[in-house]
Amino acid sequence: MSAIPATPRTKTSHLSPTTPVATPSTSRVAHAHAVQASPHYQTTRRHSLYGTEDRIVIDPGSRIWKVGFSGEGRPRDVFLVGPLWGLRRATDMAERDEEDRVLEARLQAHIRAVFHDSLLTEPKSRKVILVEHPLLPVYVKEMLAKILFGNLQVPSISFASSHLLALLSVGRITGLVLDCGHLESTALPIFSSRPLFPQLRTTPLAGSRLTAHLRALLLLFGTYLPPPTSLSAPTNLPAASRSTRVPQEVLTDAVLEQVKTRCTFVGDPLDTSSDMRVMSPSGDDSMELDMPPSDVAQSESDFSHISVDLDSHMESSQPASSGFSVVSRSQVPPERTTRGETQLQALANMYTRHSTATDLHLKVVPPVAQQTGTGKGTLIIPGWVRERGAEVLFEGGDVDEASVAETILDSLLKVPVDLRKTLASSILVIGGTSMLPGFIPRLHSELMRAIASSPSSSARPPMRPDRPRPPAYDRYAVLRPLVPHFAILNNPSPPLPTGARGNNHAGKAPAFTPATMAWVGGSLAGSLKTGGVEVPREKWDEADAQQDPDENTPIAIDVSSRRAIPNVIPDWTRTPLPVGAPPANPPHLPETAPRAAVGA
Repeated sequence: MSAIPATPRTKTSHLSPTTPVATPSTSRVAHAHAVQASPHYQTTRRHSLYGTEDRIVIDPGSRIWKVGFSGEGRPRDVFLVGPLWGLRRATDMAERDEEDRVLEARLQAHIRAVFHDSLLTEPKSRKVILVEHPLLPVYVKEMLAKILFGNLQVPSISFASSHLLALLSVGRITGLVLDCGHLESTALPIFSSRPLFPQLRTTPLAGSRLTAHLRALLLLFGTYLPPPTSLSAPTNLPAASRSTRVPQEVLTDAVLEQVKTRCTFVGDPLDTSSDMRVMSPSGDDSMELDMPPSDVAQSESDFSHISVDLDSHMESSQPASSGFSVVSRSQVPPERTTRGETQLQALANMYTRHSTATDLHLKVVPPVAQQTGTGKGTLIIPGWVRERGAEVLFEGGDVDEASVAETILDSLLKVPVDLRKTLASSILVIGGTSMLPGFIPRLHSELMRAIASSPSSSARPPMRPDRPRPPAYDRYAVLRPLVPHFAILNNPSPPLPTGARGNNHAGKAPAFTPATMAWVGGSLAGSLKTGGVEVPREKWDEADAQQDPDENTPIAIDVSSRRAIPNVIPDWTRTPLPVGAPPANPPHLPETAPRAAVGA
């Protein structure tokens, strides 16, 4: 028998007769998926009802977005969107309506860029996992859902908590997650994959406050060298003769972001035991500067606040209209300052003596009035500003502005007693601000200091003269037995193992960057077909059709395009709190009930 010449196989020659032949529409989908196949999968034949199975994972932050496909280890694209929303909204309804229109237009442009520029995929065949912050405004979620369902027509949207997804990315279902982002820092305990939202605690000490704090420090203590006026100008002039105060036009958002991300780090806590008092330069022993405690109410965060009582020295050199003029209160008492030295200068001198960082020279674009020269100007960042600029995140004491360590401890105080030990040994720190070098080890030190610190010596005065003085209030006394068990899972430099349970857990998390842990958890949830509450497009359309107003009904304000869809978008703030345990002695049934049951 003669051999049959081999012919190239067609696309369906290897299929069995019972297998249906692919239609042209499915062939296009398969071809598109073959081009965009994930390197983490061995095959590209992964079809579903909507085409391909890889879901789109979007982590929409107020400043930075992270997008990509599920099943991958890192986002495909990370881009800056600018401050989209903030902590305040306009009180006037007309202004608020205009803000919502602008926000919706910007969100639509960014979401379209995600599909058409960053991922190059068809939104109609992709399910979306939306990584949501627990305090994400509801109107923002409704805008995102409206754009994804109405404009891009995605099949479904899954809303998943960012804290829970970050915990899943390190292989745990129980822990306390601190998200230190741009707008606020939020601590949320999670037990058995259930976020305990009533025990959530937050503080505005986050990336935005750090940026404002660095701007204030640079305006007060930074140095600026303007560019030379011409190439023939003498270049050997001393820097002291050319240096000026930093102009406000130089500190743009891009420059401040570069200073924060590339120049700033978190220093170790000040050693107050070995050097509690610093002698004054004048040699007078009575004029000593006390080392400021780190838990006083008058914290260094006052740098970023507008002062009402301007200091006379700074008022003459820095106008009050800048908004970052001077500190109204300082950690250094006025009686401890030297002659001719203001409180701000005393605080700066103290940090300078305890700083080991060097000054950095950063090239910046000069102001418009100095752009007639050659080259760029030079911004000199003091070393103590680089090292101690992030102290604002750890200086608490205020009820509304607790430090990041106090936020964690306050959340632990609210959880049930039997869960505190487990949660304290499984602390996870995420967020872009926590990527500052030295942030996590300093946070662990602040947790230990806040718990181990003795109560203030200034106890409350007695109500009556014949009664003894009441004891001082010890805020975290109940958490003091948990000190050996405190551990941060992603601590890059965990403490030495001492046999405690907490030290065994410290530093055991995978080496994901804290800023991408929530997205990695969303990618894992998408590949495992799990996640948060999934809202299909059909359910959205049904709720949207029920909310359509009558065409003959006049509408005073055009808000129909941005109306809220009730009972569709999941929101934990609208759900009732869980019911507690049943009573120990349940009420007895009436006597007629068992007889009726027997007779039946």
